[in-house]
Amino acid sequence: MEDFNKFVKEAKDRGALPKDADAMAQSLARAFEGKGEGDILRAIYREAERGRRAGTLSDAELDNFVRAVSPMLDGAKRKKLEQVVKKLKKT
Repeated sequence: MEDFNKFVKEAKDRGALPKDADAMAQSLARAFEGKGEGDILRAIYREAERGRRAGTLSDAELDNFVRAVSPMLDGAKRKKLEQVVKKLKKT
């Protein structure tokens, strides 16, 4: 977890992540432990859709999420993330 913790600290220093982002990420990691990629993507998409419908998740926030997460993903996963965000922006 050292690399993630370093990433979170640097992002916080830049003001890119909320103060509780590391605790939230660790909580999510525990919740999804043992789950497949498809399960995780569906859960993320469901929550994002809920936020879009409620008006609490903007295009700018989606873009910030992509910028924060993309460096931790390989090319294939980055492309999937971009596809999911593109679909979310249409809703």
